[in-house]
Amino acid sequence: MISKFFRNNVRLIRRHIHTATGSNRTSSLVRFIGASFVGGSILVGYNWLKQNEVHMASGSVNKLASVTRYMAEPITDRKALDANQSDMKCRMEELVMKIQHNFCRSLEAEEHFGKKFLVDRWERAEGGGGITCVLQDGDVFEKAGVNISVVHGNLPKGAIQQMRSRGKQLAEGDLPFFAVGVSAVIHPRNPMIPTIHFNYRYFEVTDSTGEKQWWFGGGTDLTPYYLNEEDAKHFHRTLKEACDPFDRTYYPKFKEWCDKYFFIPHRNESRGVGGIFFDDLDGPDAEKAFDFVSSCAHSVIPSYLPLVQRHKNDAYGTRQRDWQLLRRGRYVEFNLIYDRGTKFGLYTPGARYESILMSLPLQAKWEYMNIPPQGTEEAAVVEVLRKPKNWLDL
Repeated sequence: MISKFFRNNVRLIRRHIHTATGSNRTSSLVRFIGASFVGGSILVGYNWLKQNEVHMASGSVNKLASVTRYMAEPITDRKALDANQSDMKCRMEELVMKIQHNFCRSLEAEEHFGKKFLVDRWERAEGGGGITCVLQDGDVFEKAGVNISVVHGNLPKGAIQQMRSRGKQLAEGDLPFFAVGVSAVIHPRNPMIPTIHFNYRYFEVTDSTGEKQWWFGGGTDLTPYYLNEEDAKHFHRTLKEACDPFDRTYYPKFKEWCDKYFFIPHRNESRGVGGIFFDDLDGPDAEKAFDFVSSCAHSVIPSYLPLVQRHKNDAYGTRQRDWQLLRRGRYVEFNLIYDRGTKFGLYTPGARYESILMSLPLQAKWEYMNIPPQGTEEAAVVEVLRKPKNWLDL
């Protein structure tokens, strides 16, 4: 049995021995050999038993049968969700729960050795809660976080000021709010796989007169460490196909918005090769806006998983790994200094900082005056980041 197990998995071992000099042969190979030494039949049996379980942060294990549609029980009671399917708050919560589940399961399927997401369901004393899913130190994904939050209460002053600064007309006094969204950042181990970020959200505010304001926001963007034009074109094409059925002006408009938003002024460069980004979307009506957001959210898997599958076994070495860590440093700078979602989370009473800062990579690096030489692959990436490109020749 053990010899058969080794024969069947020898190809996986070869994939993890990178051919470039100084490559990261890594923990994946060590863990594989260590586990195999215990006995192939034991390992196979263990994985078979585990495939139907959800691992909770508390250390308990819940059978997947109890959360068949989601990674954990929803924040809003299931009966309330089922009884209020016409309420946009409930519809959006259902959507983000399903997006989280589908994306997490798709990422887990790309791991070679059965790494699973840790599932952390939390509640907020001020109202609501969330579900944080993190896969850390995997063979394919060094750190992958997929969060949902469903929170309500009164808007804090910092959040009110931020909303007014972008044109929201909000009354004085207490402003009850409801916010629901899904947010993910995926940091792959292999530098040839790009990082992806996406966030889709719904917001309601009710003023003292009972008048309600609502809007959607979100987007999906890609941050490669090495430029692959076919990857970028596939990514942007998939997003355009998600936008076009609703309004053919959406993709070019939201692509431009993305390029402007994910910009690091002090570096004079974009965070990545863009995607789409929009906020304060409150038309043409709630139904159509929801359908559009749903289309964009469902486009994440087809936009990203082919890139993971294409590159997860690519060879790389120390130079590529060091460059990846340097570029991750830029990612950290943007998220901590400029990102509006991070700021809103930190302003919110009862904020859960572990979940807010989930987007930060497991490892990053800063070097003084690191400027890649002209003509290198690293310089080619920087050139594109300083001059956003129209990837679909529109």
